[in-house]
Amino acid sequence: METDGNDNGIRMEAKSRVPKALGKCIRSYEDEGSVESHRYYLAHRTLLEMLRDRGYAVSSSELSLSLEDFRAKYGQIVDTDRLRISTAHRNDPSKRILAIFCGSKTVKVNEIRSLSSQITNQSDLSSLIVVLQGSITNQAQRALDLFPFRIETFQIGDLLVNITKHVLKPKHRVLSDQEKQNLLKKYSILEKQLPRMLKTDAIARYYGLTKGQVVKITYSGEITRSHVSYRCVW
Repeated sequence: METDGNDNGIRMEAKSRVPKALGKCIRSYEDEGSVESHRYYLAHRTLLEMLRDRGYAVSSSELSLSLEDFRAKYGQIVDTDRLRISTAHRNDPSKRILAIFCGSKTVKVNEIRSLSSQITNQSDLSSLIVVLQGSITNQAQRALDLFPFRIETFQIGDLLVNITKHVLKPKHRVLSDQEKQNLLKKYSILEKQLPRMLKTDAIARYYGLTKGQVVKITYSGEITRSHVSYRCVW
């Protein structure tokens, strides 16, 4: 059988058209665990970061927990009671906060009453964070409002991403009372003359800010250029 002198060249060209291995199959990047455990993992991590940024003592081992390790520790079907976080403030150990996760069912008044009986003896508790996955009844909300300390509620969807880490978000820093007074004195202004930030603002909620606190906001970038502004919470 006769062959063309270019036969070897043709075969080499054909080989070059065979696609090379692209590495791991895309299916290997799929999350084969439960969606619920992934949501709890993200929310739990953001909550820990939020408490750390508020000045509370947070375990570095918990902060660095991977999704795989989280599932190994808490399970694919997460027991929300085990996600409770109780910690004290680094600068004031007498200031303690408790954070709890509620399940996907509607939170009813009986559950809040049960929670109240569990924490009644915790006299050093100064704040409670409740993370909801479902809804909460009006009666349950009113029962929460009767607690003798500050109550904050978040939907789990609010905590899936740490908003302070967003690349377009300027840097925020909460001023101390002394820093606030120095600022007002420096510019000879009153608190009410500062630009306002509502308590419902996502950043104000992240840092747990209350009325009258002042935040220093540092902007940087090619478009905005570097500059600083201040906001007073209302």
